[in-house]
Amino acid sequence: MSGRNNNKLPTNLPQLQNLIKRDPHSYTEEFLQQYKHYQSMIEVFKLQPDKPNKDLGTLVMFMAQTAHCYPQHLEEFPQQLRSILSTQHTVMDPDLRMTLCKALVMLRNKDLITPSVLLELFFELLRCQDKLLRKTLYTHIVTDIKNINAKHKNNKVNTTLQNFMYTMLRDSNAIAAKMSLDVMIELYRRNIWNDAKTVNVITTACFSKVTKILVAALQFFLGRDEETKDSDSESEDDGPTARDLMVRYATGKKNTKSKKKLEKAMKVLKKHKKKKKPEVFNFSAIHLIHDPQEFAEKLLKELENSKERFEVKMMLMNLISRLVGIHELFLFNFYPFIQRFLQPHQREVTKILLFAAQATHHLVPPEISQSVLMTIANNFVTDRNSGEVMTVGLNAIKELTARCPLAMTEDLLQDLAQYKTHKDKNVCMSARSLIQLFRSLNPSMLQKKFRGKPTEASTEAKIHAYGELVAKDYIPGAEVLEVENKPKEDEEEDDGWESASLSDDDEDGEWIDVNHSSDEEQKEVAEKLQAMPAEERKAKAAAVSASRLLTQEEFKKIRIAQLSKEMSAAPGKSDKRKHVEIDSDEEENRGELLSLRDIEHLHKKPKSDKETRLATVMAGRTDRKEFVRKRTKMNPHASSTNKEKKKNKNFMMMRYSQNIRSKNKRSFRDKQIALRDALLKKRKRLMK
Repeated sequence: MSGRNNNKLPTNLPQLQNLIKRDPHSYTEEFLQQYKHYQSMIEVFKLQPDKPNKDLGTLVMFMAQTAHCYPQHLEEFPQQLRSILSTQHTVMDPDLRMTLCKALVMLRNKDLITPSVLLELFFELLRCQDKLLRKTLYTHIVTDIKNINAKHKNNKVNTTLQNFMYTMLRDSNAIAAKMSLDVMIELYRRNIWNDAKTVNVITTACFSKVTKILVAALQFFLGRDEETKDSDSESEDDGPTARDLMVRYATGKKNTKSKKKLEKAMKVLKKHKKKKKPEVFNFSAIHLIHDPQEFAEKLLKELENSKERFEVKMMLMNLISRLVGIHELFLFNFYPFIQRFLQPHQREVTKILLFAAQATHHLVPPEISQSVLMTIANNFVTDRNSGEVMTVGLNAIKELTARCPLAMTEDLLQDLAQYKTHKDKNVCMSARSLIQLFRSLNPSMLQKKFRGKPTEASTEAKIHAYGELVAKDYIPGAEVLEVENKPKEDEEEDDGWESASLSDDDEDGEWIDVNHSSDEEQKEVAEKLQAMPAEERKAKAAAVSASRLLTQEEFKKIRIAQLSKEMSAAPGKSDKRKHVEIDSDEEENRGELLSLRDIEHLHKKPKSDKETRLATVMAGRTDRKEFVRKRTKMNPHASSTNKEKKKNKNFMMMRYSQNIRSKNKRSFRDKQIALRDALLKKRKRLMK
């Protein structure tokens, strides 16, 4: 009987909840009793909404847990919770407000409330001064939208929410606007809302008066990940590297057990590396902007009138330069603005040089690009500056002229080429790289001594005039495919037995492939192409281009053939150069944007000064306490001995003492006397 008395369903809500989920029909009366209790407590709450009420929170969670069992009775329950939160969320107790939100999330998971209605409410609740609530709502919003679009894109819900978020970004509450922006950025990064509408809504945040919103939007378009700071700390705890495992094996015992351990650890490390996704900086958002010209003009106006700190201005400059370079925009006012910062003493000047190079393209008028180039040359590439400053200036000039060759004048190029013999190795190598660039762009601009040996590529090189359109109806270099295919067709029958012959010595009877060296084939193809007239080359390239669609492998062959022209001598010239392997990976990996290493690249590391070396030495001495012999006294309050005091005395005071003299080398006479005394002492001991 005692067990039955403990079963008090009206007061034991967890037990009643469990029984209702098992058999809803049998416990309808008990549920209705709790539901009436809930309604009465709601009326009391409306009279005093600012007071905490734990009983109401418990009843709300009970109703949310059992709502799917009695849909006819709790039909208005979700709407009632929603109306309470929308009207009373500013004055409610934080714990009760969190409980109601969790109840609505539970109802949404049971599909008892529509997503658009709930998400709009949650966006309004982002205005609350409750960090934990905002974090909970943010997680649910992202997860819910992800689940909605899991199987297929739900355009109806997406459009409704995107329109609502557009209004939230302009909300007067900075916290709500920032959270809405974070949600959109997170959904874009997860490839859920990766359409042009989302990107163009985020562009409006780039003109926000709130610094946090502005910086978040700029970081989104610049491709920066806010979690990169944490990735460095996590990488230290990722475990041992392959090098660490090899060192452990090399320093330990060489037996079968340790070798098996090493192999197993290497397999685990390999799997771990496969799971790790490489960092991907996605710049596709810049390509989805509807009107990049107007967007860049507005950003420049914002930059000119901005009173933000210097780091934010740098981000604005970076985004404008990327927009101008990628979309090839006409934004002529940007170049005089950036020229004001092109001084060696300017803070973060290497990044500003990078922005100047990024913002140039072949459609920039020569007078504007030449003005930027002359500013860099006059301020950086002068003998009054240090070698590092001159190197940075030459690197920036090289990157700028690679994008806009018309920016360079012949007189300036001849002056810069003289730095090839500069005493500083960094300056010397940067000048040589600039000369090498113009050997491929237009060798006629260089002096004869700097042009180098003529190659096929240099004879064909030419800088076209501004606005000159060069359109070809064929793929240049496609003739290499026809020349490569002809020998294969002619030798197909002869090489049949040779390329697929059965080995007599092979027990398994496997087929062995006998391939000719690819280097010899490339040489033969290059010789045939070189002997071919230019008109015949064009005709064959046009025939190959028009006959079929080319594969990626064939395009790669064409690129390699075009690059090989830079190594092969021009027609009529002797080719005494050794065979050089051409790596086309660098050509493929070139993106739309420059890296800071292109500007700051130093061929020789600068020497560290005395203070830097001393700091390195002192840093290495901090962890050597364990190697020092510790001598402890029996009595810590005892005085030091004379022997200990001698260690702290000046050397000149102890110069003539017996201990110091004994360290000198003994003479031959002293050694004789010592040996005699030792033998006599030993003899006396034996006689006793």
